[in-house]
Amino acid sequence: MTRDLYISSYTPTLDNGRSVRTYTCIRALAMLRPLDLLYTSHGADEPSPQYTQIDGLKLYPIHPSRGLRRGTTYASVRTRGVPRIFARGVNPEIVREAARLAAKPGRGRVIAGDLIAAAALLPLARRRPIIYNAHNVGPTYFDPDRPSTRWSRIEFTRFERRVLRVSVESWMVSRHDLQTARGMVPDACLRYVPNAVDVAAIDPVAIPSEAGCRLLMLGDFSYAPNRTGRAFLVDEVLPLVWRERPDVQLSLVGRGSGDWSSPDPRVKVAGFVEDLAPVYAQADCVIVPVTTGGGTPLKFVEALAYQVPVVATPFAAKGLEVTAGKHYLQGSDATSFAAAILQALRGQARGLAVEGRLIADAEYSVQALARRIAA
Repeated sequence: MTRDLYISSYTPTLDNGRSVRTYTCIRALAMLRPLDLLYTSHGADEPSPQYTQIDGLKLYPIHPSRGLRRGTTYASVRTRGVPRIFARGVNPEIVREAARLAAKPGRGRVIAGDLIAAAALLPLARRRPIIYNAHNVGPTYFDPDRPSTRWSRIEFTRFERRVLRVSVESWMVSRHDLQTARGMVPDACLRYVPNAVDVAAIDPVAIPSEAGCRLLMLGDFSYAPNRTGRAFLVDEVLPLVWRERPDVQLSLVGRGSGDWSSPDPRVKVAGFVEDLAPVYAQADCVIVPVTTGGGTPLKFVEALAYQVPVVATPFAAKGLEVTAGKHYLQGSDATSFAAAILQALRGQARGLAVEGRLIADAEYSVQALARRIAA
């Protein structure tokens, strides 16, 4: 029986947006045919237990070496034009095991799950088709809080174009990223493969009958666009909301808050929360205030799946098949964003929440993802 091969440079977990995209893509691939997952043990000691529950999935962990062999591999990868940030993650074991597993009888598609994996598979791509699963595309990989040199950006762009060019197909997370990639490599073979969540496993939140006061923002705050969105929400939007509703409270949920402290006691920092179902159940409105970054906000899709009213910026929604006023409320600046929040808290977005759940199931479930990536 044909088996696909997915290659990741990280231990498969479920603790950030990158890992959730990896998980849903693997779930979708395993729905279509048996799947092997080759991964470097990096970022966590063991995979999340959800991976052991995926029928037809076999795990192949790699424990990367150190010393001379690793250094030789790094030097070799760098001579192929791979930027330092990605070359550091390539180890000789993943190069060797990827080639060995790709050559097994009955092998189907081979998918590079990130740019480090794509760098490791560059030699293999000369001998057999490789699919590249993108998480972002273009300059969104650069953290604005960590200044980069002009040469590092040029080097990255050249490398990313090469990956798009040599891959038999590249999976883009949003329509916007697809257009960006098309502009970079016009003849690249691209497929729209959006972020997804396990909608079937999410019980929709009961729609409250009374006006609410509890706002929720979720995200990894080590990611610069989430920090920028938090600043916009706390510094510009909430003061306008509090003029009319001083009882409104905001919960910030997600890792990466670090030393950041709330300027107002009505803003609570919860940090990382393992089980998000109770968090969504207590929210009257989910806020997605991002104005920079790439891809699509997974927490936007997740909030739709939980059937909680969502208020978002046009930027946050640009990569999604959603319509303002039908699936969510939109605010483009502090004034309109605050007005949309107050509208949601008055209970005027309940119908939108129902429509949001329907669009999440139709477009962003694991089942919908499997249909998109079927060969």
